[in-house]
Amino acid sequence: MKNIVLLGGGYGNMRIMSRILPNALPEGYRLTLIDRMPFHGLKPEFYALAAGTKSDKDVRMSFPNDANINTVYGEINDINLDEQIISVGNSKVDYDELVIGLGCEDKYHNVPGADTYTHSIQTLSKARDTFHSISELPKGAKVAIVGAGLSGIELASELRESRADLEILLYDRGPRILRNFPEKLSNYISKWFSKHDVTVVPNSVIDKVEPGQIFNNGVPENVDLVVWTAGIQPVEVVRNLPIDINNNGRVILNQYHQIPTYPNVYVVGDCADLPHAPSAQLAELQGEQIADVMKKQWNNEPLPEKMPELKVQGFLGSLGDKQGFAYIMDRTVTGRLASILKSGVLWLYKYHNG
Repeated sequence: MKNIVLLGGGYGNMRIMSRILPNALPEGYRLTLIDRMPFHGLKPEFYALAAGTKSDKDVRMSFPNDANINTVYGEINDINLDEQIISVGNSKVDYDELVIGLGCEDKYHNVPGADTYTHSIQTLSKARDTFHSISELPKGAKVAIVGAGLSGIELASELRESRADLEILLYDRGPRILRNFPEKLSNYISKWFSKHDVTVVPNSVIDKVEPGQIFNNGVPENVDLVVWTAGIQPVEVVRNLPIDINNNGRVILNQYHQIPTYPNVYVVGDCADLPHAPSAQLAELQGEQIADVMKKQWNNEPLPEKMPELKVQGFLGSLGDKQGFAYIMDRTVTGRLASILKSGVLWLYKYHNG
C-alpha cells in the first residue's frame, strides 16, 4: 500500500483532497493528512476571531469525511526527505509521495522583543490567545498593530467595530496605506480609519518592543498591547530542510511544484517560492495543478511541457461589517459592494467544502 502524505490542512491541501477524492485516488494508495488541529482553519478570517467579531466556529471547517483519509493529529518535528519519514510527536509516518503545506509564521525582522512581547494572528491558537488578551483590556487601553498590510488593516477595522472604547494605532512602514496599489484604494481606507478614529502612523520603523512600550524610529510610545502583522516566513521545519530556498526561506520548485532533488515531494502555499505574494487563493490554484500532476503520473500520462500560469485575480478586504475594499483584475472596488463580494467568496468556499 502506497502512502500519500499531506502536511497541513490548509487551503492548498484542501484543494488537493477535493480533486483526488473520492474517485481519482488509485487502487493500492492511501492518503494521510497530518495537522496539529482537528479542523481546517479559515486563516484569512483569523483577524476577526482576534478582534472578537467572529466566533471560533465561524473560522473553521471540518476536514473531508472520506474513508480513504487517515488523519494524524500532532506537531511535526522533522521531515526526513532521504528516508521519506515524517516525525509527528512521538510517532513516525512514512510516505511515498509528500505534499508540504505547513504554512507560515511571523517574521520579526530581528526586532528586539518582537517575538516575546507581541501577539499574533498566524494560527488559530494564537488568534484565540490574542482575542483573550484584547478582551481583558480596560476602557481606554492603547492597542498597537504593527504592519498595515491586508491583515493589519482588517484587524484594525474589525477591532474598532468590536471595541469602540480602545485607542488603536496602526503602524505603516510606507508613506501611505497599500502604497503599491492605486491611490484611490489607499485614500478610501485612510478616510475610513480617520472617520472611525483609528490612527495610522506612516513611515514607521519599529526597532524595539518592550513590555508596555513600542519604539518607532527610536522613539518610545506607551501601549498596552501589540499585535504583529508585519511579515511572514515559512515555518522553521521547512526553512531548515537541506534543499534550495530563496532569501525569504521559501522552497525553490520546478514547474510541477516539486522539489527538484526530491520529485516525489511537492510544496504548496506559503512555503513555496512563487511569482505572487502568498495567499489562500494562490494556494488553491497551486493545489489544483499539483492534483493534476499527481493524477497524470498515476495514470502514466506525460506531463505538459509547460504548466499554465498561476493567475491570481486580486484581493478582497473588509472594513468592519458593512464596508470593504478590493483590487480585482486591475480594478479598484470600494464600499458595500466590496464587502458583499468578500462575503460571497467566503460563503462559496464554505459551501463547496462543507
